[in-house]
Amino acid sequence: VQLQASGGGLVQAGGSLRLSCVASVRSFDDYVLGWFRQASGKGREFVAAISWSGGSTRAADSVKGRFTISRDNAKNTVYLQMNSLKPEDTAVYYCAAGLQHLSIYTYNYEYWGQGTLVTVSS
Repeated sequence: VQLQASGGGLVQAGGSLRLSCVASVRSFDDYVLGWFRQASGKGREFVAAISWSGGSTRAADSVKGRFTISRDNAKNTVYLQMNSLKPEDTAVYYCAAGLQHLSIYTYNYEYWGQGTLVTVSS
């Protein structure tokens, strides 16, 4: 499984970005998909996850109401819509695929993308 994330960039506080992650895998809809982020000098933290069907999602408290995760199984793609961005959202964002239902733990995701940098200026 290979994951390719894109969509990062520089945005002002209050702005929006949409991240995408395309997976090269035959059975994309078998996997739970997640987004994590890692700010400079900090550990990788959970952002959001979505079930194989897209019917269930989970988000970190820090992004609830601002970020939305979605997926299009026909396109093997997961998205992270980020609104009302804050400087503290600045990080490298990683998409990941695993089999554990809506896990918030990195060790439950077997496959990882290369990351895309999001920078939010104040």
